[in-house]
Amino acid sequence: MKIVIPGGTGQVGTILNRALTTAGHEVVVLTRRPPRDREVHWEGETLGPWAEEIDGSDIVINLAGRSVNCRYTPANLRAMMDSRVHSTRTVGEAIAAAVRPPRVWLQMSTATIYSHRFDAPNDEATGVLGGTESGVPGYWAYSVEIAKAWERAQEQADTPHTRKVAMRCAMVMSPDRGGVFDALLRLVRLGLGGPVAGGAQYVSWIHDRDLVRAVEFLAGRDDLAGPVNLAAPAPLPQRTFMRVLRAAWGVPVGLPATKWMAELGAFALRSDTELLVKSRRVVPGRLLEAGFTFDHAQWPEAAADLVRRVRGRTRPSHTVAL
Repeated sequence: MKIVIPGGTGQVGTILNRALTTAGHEVVVLTRRPPRDREVHWEGETLGPWAEEIDGSDIVINLAGRSVNCRYTPANLRAMMDSRVHSTRTVGEAIAAAVRPPRVWLQMSTATIYSHRFDAPNDEATGVLGGTESGVPGYWAYSVEIAKAWERAQEQADTPHTRKVAMRCAMVMSPDRGGVFDALLRLVRLGLGGPVAGGAQYVSWIHDRDLVRAVEFLAGRDDLAGPVNLAAPAPLPQRTFMRVLRAAWGVPVGLPATKWMAELGAFALRSDTELLVKSRRVVPGRLLEAGFTFDHAQWPEAAADLVRRVRGRTRPSHTVAL
């Protein structure tokens, strides 16, 4: 099949591109800087020649949006909002204008849309959307508004012949360099992989191979549309999450960090503490109800697999039959 991935040069796009190409599909990546074969230029703002790639394609997987790994300044938050909303609207316009529109549009979203909470997990049916929590930084609400606007842009697109799914994705754990797992493992190696701000906040995650399998599942299930959580079914507190990772790597101790220490570290890394401190207790209600099974449902086994792959630096292979 022909699969078009707008914004497909980041971590998630690289994982999907590698898996889908290995499976024999034709994958076209839309990017602002297309240096390689099967990459086509787009700027994510207006229709252009790139829209011809979507016309006649089978699946669109839109991942476009400014990276969240930055300081959450007003300018950066606005750039996150604009890049997500504008690119999603433009993809919708291309699908609407297509003579042969794709049968499914998988749209990236985020687990950040849910409330910062410790008491109960968030699924698609009963989960609490964020933005009104007390005792958290005010700008966290804007992150939720970004997520809501991102999904709304897809919902409002006039694409009656294309099924639409909003993938509320948790942190993707992959052995690839530069990803979130790579950053966490670096902290462990330095002896810094302890609890952050007490460590009670929940970490939601998904193994990269289950991400690929979930995308396959969503593409093939004509009865699934709307928001779907892409997260392993067993989120766990950050202190436990890091303890398991330390054990997998063979490091017995990780120094803890207070909230102000985390702020200093995030400032030095030009990142933001929301990525560490917000409690994202998200579970995949709709995937499980639809019969999807996770190959890596529990973090200890998933962490052990990822560590083995990092140490071996073997390229992951996926078999995908969309």
